[in-house]
Amino acid sequence: MSNIYKFILGLFLVFSMFGCNGVKETPKVEVKPKIQDVQVFRSKNDDGKITPRSIEREFDKIGLSVPGNNDMNKPFKTRFGSVHYKTYNLAMFINNELTYKLLKKSPKFGALTPLTMSIWQDKDGYINVSTLSINGLSRASGIPVDDVDLVAYSVLVKKGLHMAMPNGEFKVLNYDTPDRNKTFGMSFVAEIDIADDENMEDFIDDFEAEFEGELEPLGFLLPNYTNVQEEIFDDYGYKDKYDFYHTYSICKFDVIYPVSKLHPEAGAWAPCSFYLYKNKGESKIHMGFLGVDNWIKSLEIKDKESMIPLKEAQGMIVDAIKDIAD
Repeated sequence: MSNIYKFILGLFLVFSMFGCNGVKETPKVEVKPKIQDVQVFRSKNDDGKITPRSIEREFDKIGLSVPGNNDMNKPFKTRFGSVHYKTYNLAMFINNELTYKLLKKSPKFGALTPLTMSIWQDKDGYINVSTLSINGLSRASGIPVDDVDLVAYSVLVKKGLHMAMPNGEFKVLNYDTPDRNKTFGMSFVAEIDIADDENMEDFIDDFEAEFEGELEPLGFLLPNYTNVQEEIFDDYGYKDKYDFYHTYSICKFDVIYPVSKLHPEAGAWAPCSFYLYKNKGESKIHMGFLGVDNWIKSLEIKDKESMIPLKEAQGMIVDAIKDIAD
């Protein structure tokens, strides 16, 4: 064997001990996906067979009733002269049994009663549905992520999505999520004094009429109202906790139109739910809703076109609550 051949063979043996580059390979580090509060389920829909109404029907079949499924493009076209997507709907949905169980654990779950979703068809022919993930439901409500009823609600939502879009899949999102220990909720307590000749039903009717009267002139819409006490609690014999428990869905075109342009998945948070209730034996009304930091932080919203109307709307709602609570 020639000396040159022996030299080359020696080099080959040395390199083979350290890898082809003569350096040990760097072990691969597995990058775990970030925790997301919002999830987007999508499916190809070039034939247009999947619609907001077909999604609603599939949700209804499994016990997710849809009290509102609003075509936002109609008012957008009328008010602003243009739309961002071929289809854009904001819908509300609820399962009464799971809502009852979760509200018993935390009355602040009213800020997620009902749940919401946005439905839109993008330029690539995909129909998308945005809802809150189990992580979003947990953080926003303060209920542990492994709570059996919260998990059941999340599983039911996923089942509805798969039934509505059999060939769909969850889109990979990579938002930096907010502090897991913060709900970004807004809560208020108002002392009340009911006259001897006034019953509780008349009082709350007047109180809520004043609340609506404060918001409607500012451009807010209230597309859904839920008398939780009568429609949910009474059905399960839960009558001794509250004098009343109500929720309102609140929406504003001047907010959702600019926000949805770049952040169509914001419908997982909108319309926002405002809750108010009174415990029996108390002289206080408890109120609250999820603050817009939920939108901003969970979707990494940074553009002024979205930030400004969100912050302004929240300020208007807070001022209205303070006015009627004084």
